[in-house]
Amino acid sequence: MSTLPFTANSKTYIPEAKPIVVICMDGSADEYLDAAMARNRMPNLKKMIVQGYKGMVRGALPSFTNVNNASIVTGLSPAGHGICGNYFFDAALQQEVMMNAASYLKAETILAAAAVAGRKVAVVTAKEKLRDILSHQLKGIAFSAEKAAEARLKTHGIEQVEQLVGEPSPPIYSAKASLFVLRAGVALLARGMADFLYLSLTDYMQHTYAPDTEESLAFYEAQDIELGKMLDLGAIVAATADHGMNAKVKADGSPNILFIETLLNERFGAGFRVICPITDPYVKHHGALGSYAVVYVNDGTQINEVKNWLSLQDGITEVYDKATGCRLLEQPTDRSGDLFILSARDVVLGKTAADHDLSALDGTLRSHGGRYEEMVPMLISHPLNAAYKMKVQGDPRNFDIFDFAINGTIKD
Repeated sequence: MSTLPFTANSKTYIPEAKPIVVICMDGSADEYLDAAMARNRMPNLKKMIVQGYKGMVRGALPSFTNVNNASIVTGLSPAGHGICGNYFFDAALQQEVMMNAASYLKAETILAAAAVAGRKVAVVTAKEKLRDILSHQLKGIAFSAEKAAEARLKTHGIEQVEQLVGEPSPPIYSAKASLFVLRAGVALLARGMADFLYLSLTDYMQHTYAPDTEESLAFYEAQDIELGKMLDLGAIVAATADHGMNAKVKADGSPNILFIETLLNERFGAGFRVICPITDPYVKHHGALGSYAVVYVNDGTQINEVKNWLSLQDGITEVYDKATGCRLLEQPTDRSGDLFILSARDVVLGKTAADHDLSALDGTLRSHGGRYEEMVPMLISHPLNAAYKMKVQGDPRNFDIFDFAINGTIKD
């Protein structure tokens, strides 16, 4: 097992001769872990915390999947790696497009650098939309649970994944999708096919169930079994989340939505383009409704007036112009609109009612994207060394997880 140091995006990583497993528990607000542990459903996670570390860290904004997964595998904010949403307005193409291709990534990945240094690297993600970004320039294994049956040696570094895991490709709208990822990770470790893994789960369960429901508790209990297997295989296991999750409903349980483009057109007339960066193919998760939106204003002289008006509207908590928003929210200036909007804990932002099919939602509306889903747990299975005990008292980020797992644990 290679212990050669490697560098990615100006940070050097010095691994020891142990398997490294980093898990992105998609959508895992701390309440989910706390609820499961309080009911004794996650004994292996409790063991990790007692022996290692658990704390809260800031994720990247907007608190969406593509953004934070890109941050975790590069160790950078969106300003550095360029992925600013699941969906954005491509000014060069003058089109709204999905941001799920590696061509949008501006930085190298820790995964690719580890592979060059001799590590056996594997990326397993629940959602196919992430595979291209996460496997950027990677010489190793990369496949999704969603399309596991389609993995081929030439294109994915592996084949016959279903046989390896011992179960068929799961439905993406299920608990099985995330559990397949974890079980694939265990199988790769146990067979010596990988010793440096990034496992990215999906948040369907968190979008659908509150932390204290039996469905949620059973899901986390099943995850805990796989964590135990990884620990038994001698791995340093580190876990964080890309974002938290909150109910976005009114007192009567109906969706609590502000349709920004409609509001702006009614107040100022036509001339606005609203982008909902949460938009992706998984409409049953969130209906393309999140707590973060970007506005393009045709008439540049209106920007300050529009910003001031939006900031006074109920349910809107933060509004920034481009310069301020790019600095405070760490966004790439070449891929940003004129205004950034973040909403309250229980509010989501949309374009117009016609742009969102709420009938596609599976259950109540639970979503993310804003400030109230920014703080996420970070868990390390091994004790932190003195330097990193100091670092956690500052402002650690979820995208420091590889740094903590590799450089931050006490060496044997």
